[in-house]
Amino acid sequence: MHEEPAVEVHGLVKRYGTKAAVNGLDLTVARGGVTAVLGPNGAGKTTTIETCEGYRRPDAGTVRVLGLDPLADAAALRPRVGVMLQSGGVYAGSRAEEMLRHTASLHAHPLDVGMLIERLGLGDCGRTTYRRLSGGQQQRLSLAMAVVGRPELVFLDEPTAGLDPQARRATWDLVRELRADGVTVVLTTHYMDEAEQLADDVAIIDGGKVIAQGSPEELCKGGAENTLRFSGRPGLDLASLLKALPADSAAAEPVPGSYRVNGTVDPQLLATVTSWCAQHGVMPDRITVERHTLEDVFLELTGRELRA
Repeated sequence: MHEEPAVEVHGLVKRYGTKAAVNGLDLTVARGGVTAVLGPNGAGKTTTIETCEGYRRPDAGTVRVLGLDPLADAAALRPRVGVMLQSGGVYAGSRAEEMLRHTASLHAHPLDVGMLIERLGLGDCGRTTYRRLSGGQQQRLSLAMAVVGRPELVFLDEPTAGLDPQARRATWDLVRELRADGVTVVLTTHYMDEAEQLADDVAIIDGGKVIAQGSPEELCKGGAENTLRFSGRPGLDLASLLKALPADSAAAEPVPGSYRVNGTVDPQLLATVTSWCAQHGVMPDRITVERHTLEDVFLELTGRELRA
């Protein structure tokens, strides 16, 4: 059982001219899970991932992938790491199935190529050259080439960008199967629902640093307060409700008969609100809890939308 992380980045610095794209970044990726790396455009996430893949040389700091240096140990890492490139990284005149079978032949125990072609809906384009594939087909072929060698670790760059809903779901299922087989997956994505659905761990990068990391649940819990709403008769004594609630709570009646409670919404707070209602002869109606989402956390931390 491996104890070391799949990826360890400490104090990474990468400059382009006078601009530091990555500025003292620390990132740890645990083995056997899915880690989503999120960040606004220009935040440094692509540079970080490309450094981990061995495509860029760091100006400072250390990068270890499966315990090895991605530059000095590139030959040893190549059979163990799968990389999905947005550009495809392939010869435009090659046929789709030909490329996939060639990639499979470079590995000792590849996945079944026919199965992968069927799973990713590439059956109709096996003899089509790469340049004649649609954007979505190129995307799915790049994914297939990244995983066909049964890598220990796979980097997926925007794996579902431009895909239709059916292909997107098939990709999600494939990522889940990789994780179930013990493969470590690092993905970048512009889709918050994708990160929430797939990721065990999320790292948010901004300004060349990781500014938050944790499971989606941990990040959402640590973000802004959740909200509990209920309806009742207008003009309830909210001062007495606040006395019963934890000190970090707030209560308001934005519309007559409609109440909002902000705070750490957990079973205890819900029990306190319903108990208070019972003591005051209030039958609360339409009790709802609005959970903090990963997108809420992202916007609070970066002040920007993911596609900004």
